[in-house]
Amino acid sequence: MQIGALGLGGITLPEVIQRKALAGQASRDTSVIMLYQHGGASQFETWDIKPDAPSEIRSQFSAIRTNVPGMDICEHFPLQAKIADKFSLIRSLHHDVGIHSDGGIVALTGKRPTKLDPTSQSKSEHPDFGHVASQFLGFRNSLPPYITIPQHPYMTRPTYLGLHHQSFVVPDPSKSGYQVPQLKLAAGRDARQLANRRQLLENLDRLRGDIDTSPQLAGVDQFRRLAYEMLSSPAAAKAFDITQEPEDLRKQYGLNTWGQSCLLARRLAEAGVPVINIYCNTPKNGEEFTNWDDHPGNAQRPGHFAHYMRIRLPYLDQCLATLIQDIYSRGLDRKIMVVVVGEFGRTPKMRYGPPNNSYGRDHWPQAYTALVSGGGFRMGQVIGATNSKGEYPVERPLTPQDLLATVYHHLGIDYQAAYPDYFGRPVHILPHGKPIQELL
Repeated sequence: MQIGALGLGGITLPEVIQRKALAGQASRDTSVIMLYQHGGASQFETWDIKPDAPSEIRSQFSAIRTNVPGMDICEHFPLQAKIADKFSLIRSLHHDVGIHSDGGIVALTGKRPTKLDPTSQSKSEHPDFGHVASQFLGFRNSLPPYITIPQHPYMTRPTYLGLHHQSFVVPDPSKSGYQVPQLKLAAGRDARQLANRRQLLENLDRLRGDIDTSPQLAGVDQFRRLAYEMLSSPAAAKAFDITQEPEDLRKQYGLNTWGQSCLLARRLAEAGVPVINIYCNTPKNGEEFTNWDDHPGNAQRPGHFAHYMRIRLPYLDQCLATLIQDIYSRGLDRKIMVVVVGEFGRTPKMRYGPPNNSYGRDHWPQAYTALVSGGGFRMGQVIGATNSKGEYPVERPLTPQDLLATVYHHLGIDYQAAYPDYFGRPVHILPHGKPIQELL
């Protein structure tokens, strides 16, 4: 035990709660679930199939029809094809940063980094949309305002908003014996023991107040109050408990990282968490290298660009289609908005090259696709279009800032508002962009 900290099951309260703070009241009871496709998914092999393009450009897969006339998608998305009337595709997203970390910063914060880092090790200078939601919306029902599964996007951080607005990271819910350790009171069996610990901590804080005059511990009392609220809340514990879901529904989502993450995200959104960001890197832990960075070398097998796409796409189809259907069947389609997007798309032309002489597509921020579902928006439409080779938008060019403005609109956050940086200077939530009118 340390001064100003209370050990609970091996975790100190400031460690548990320093990433969460009560920062305002939500203007509406809405939530956003994002499936962030780290690595940059190919638009050609997902939602912007170009079957008539030259052989070096067109998709490696065939297009299939959906239940929305004119909205053809990848053959490996048969479940999505049946419910296309419940989502909309934005095929004209574009920006100018073709680096993983910096492109991710643009996609998640809406702000272009001052200095680009080609090694993809950069960290954001500004908070991402989840950190902003935490600042403006605060706790609901004893639950953190920003939750990430199974990890936080490595390139973003809350910066000048404060560490208490960092996301609450939930471990992979598909693992055997899944639990949320931050909510497990291993050192005490009931709330009374927790209260006893609280009294002990208050006594220690009086001592701390006598010996510590630095500003470094400012806000700790607020963190601690919220920690107790979470730790003693049956509602919070219930929201994280996916074992309460029927086994057949868990299987329908998929007994893997993406499937169980989507199921948990639905429970958390239903319980009132404003932002849940699922880091869609590998669908099944330890199986194979399967993130979305499909350039030559990452295909792993000579000549097999489509090898990992064939593994990855059915996982996405299953969890995403089930999530959308589940949200609509529960009448949550106005409350919950689903967004699927990455940092950029892939190059129109296939390239054959080292290190293992395989085909692949390189980074291409000039044109890519996002999927949006729910949120009370207009579904069953395609917004924007790229040219015949998928090189750039030719209809309704849109930016990550426009998509984020739509997200903020759904959450009831004024995307034109500002907050102070480290020096007290006002920083606008978005430098530009407007909610996508076709969805409203």
